[in-house]
Amino acid sequence: MTRRSYWQVMLFGAIGIVGLQATALYIFGQPFTCACGEIKLWEGVVASSGNSQQFTDWYTFSHVIHGILFFGFFSLFFPRIPLAYRFLLALGLEVGWEILENTPWVINHYREQALAAGYTGDSILNSVCDSLSMMLGFVMARKLPLWMSVSFVLGAELFVGAMIRDNLTLNVLNLLYQFDFIHSWQSRG
Repeated sequence: MTRRSYWQVMLFGAIGIVGLQATALYIFGQPFTCACGEIKLWEGVVASSGNSQQFTDWYTFSHVIHGILFFGFFSLFFPRIPLAYRFLLALGLEVGWEILENTPWVINHYREQALAAGYTGDSILNSVCDSLSMMLGFVMARKLPLWMSVSFVLGAELFVGAMIRDNLTLNVLNLLYQFDFIHSWQSRG
């Protein structure tokens, strides 16, 4: 594969996959932007109507971590697959999650958690930006030394956990099984 065609595969593949994501969310009835009427670069209040509706929020860190983890997984277990295809596989997983996350079953499941009582799913803007954040994490992991990627993941998890009493680890745990002690701790926020 020539260098030019390599980048074309990545670019057109990514556009197609993210286009599929936006189309699926549109079909699900998710709004393009926040119903609150504002478009902001950052929404820092988890328990607000703008959370998961704006360009970025506290959960953006989790999506960057997804990219780092996907890069590590595909590099470790599928090193012979060209990088462009590993990137597109990672993006496909991220988009698959973004679509699943906005189904009524997952939205209702999240609403049972302490921090997501009023969760309505993502806006299309936020969901697409979550996928862009995953891409950023994938590129970071490709360019940075391993120790920096690991440091970012640990630092982001600790920082976000301290700031909002939630992070990727707690989110996954709560999605699989709701532990009373986590629910209690998050409720005290």
